[in-house]
Amino acid sequence: MTSLTVDDFDFPLPPELIAQHPAPERTGSRLLHVCGERHTDRQFVDLPGLLRAGDLLVFNDTRVIKARFFGIKETGGQVEIMLERIVDARHAVCQIRASKAPKPGCRLRLADAFDVVMSGRTGTDGDFFALELLGDGDFWELSERYGKLPLPPYIEHPAEGADETRYQTVYAREPGAVAAPTAGLHFDEAMLATLKAQGVGTAFVTLHVGAGTYRPVRVEKIADHRMHSERYEIPDATAAAIAATRAAGGRVIAVGTTSLRALESAGNPDGSVRPGSAETDIFITPGYRFQVVDRLITNFHLPKSTLLMLVSAFAGCAAMRAAYAHAIAERYRFFSYGDAMLLERTGQDPDAI
Repeated sequence: MTSLTVDDFDFPLPPELIAQHPAPERTGSRLLHVCGERHTDRQFVDLPGLLRAGDLLVFNDTRVIKARFFGIKETGGQVEIMLERIVDARHAVCQIRASKAPKPGCRLRLADAFDVVMSGRTGTDGDFFALELLGDGDFWELSERYGKLPLPPYIEHPAEGADETRYQTVYAREPGAVAAPTAGLHFDEAMLATLKAQGVGTAFVTLHVGAGTYRPVRVEKIADHRMHSERYEIPDATAAAIAATRAAGGRVIAVGTTSLRALESAGNPDGSVRPGSAETDIFITPGYRFQVVDRLITNFHLPKSTLLMLVSAFAGCAAMRAAYAHAIAERYRFFSYGDAMLLERTGQDPDAI
């Protein structure tokens, strides 16, 4: 990793390939199956045929909260707030967009409904702001009542009625994310039922995706980059399901990079995982030795992003370069509302485990 730079993970993407709306049906996207430098064009509805009884799909059941607010500073200047996480009922961490950043102690009026005070900067680079709620209520209730759904910055329309449903997975249940675990958006109840009938197991982790997921890598050498921290939880039942899958010779398949990051953060050398809650700032780059995950379902990621570095570590840099070039040539749809990939771990025969 010491010799890799962000330019090693750059690629030209025609802007018209950035999906602005989801496919009409959740399972209506395309699926690129990548095994080394071989790739096969499929539809997402083909996924059950690429799995087998005894495999285990691990989903992230986080739920996106309404984390975007508009307001004014006590001096009259306008601000846009994006919650990074709700720490507790009275405290939150956020990003602030304003013509001039508020100073500690500055009072903000949000959604013309409630007041907060900015108590100081926080985060690894000091690029987040700590908020304290003033008056009655709590951040969970206020975000649901007055907040806006936080669509990614590359989606150009404001959140609409359809986004309230389609920018959540069908199994979302633990509120706390400000960005969706988008690989899971392709699954509907019918596909989950088909997979269950086929003997494919399902398990869940919770990792609340923060706004830091969209932070650009600001250093040239990726070894100098510091990841933002995110909270995750692995239930006892999920750890047991992974152990049972391993013992029976099945494959552990992460649905999304967030599921993979949680599993690898809690992974043991024998492929098992430690249950419980923790913070992770794991930065997975080429050269990383995977311990838990055998296959990965994911969307197409931004140029120069940490997620592109992660999938390059998983499937191989050459494989990802070839897959992305193929996807662009074949007009796949990119990013959160775009198409999906099924990745085999580099050096691993998909039929041998």
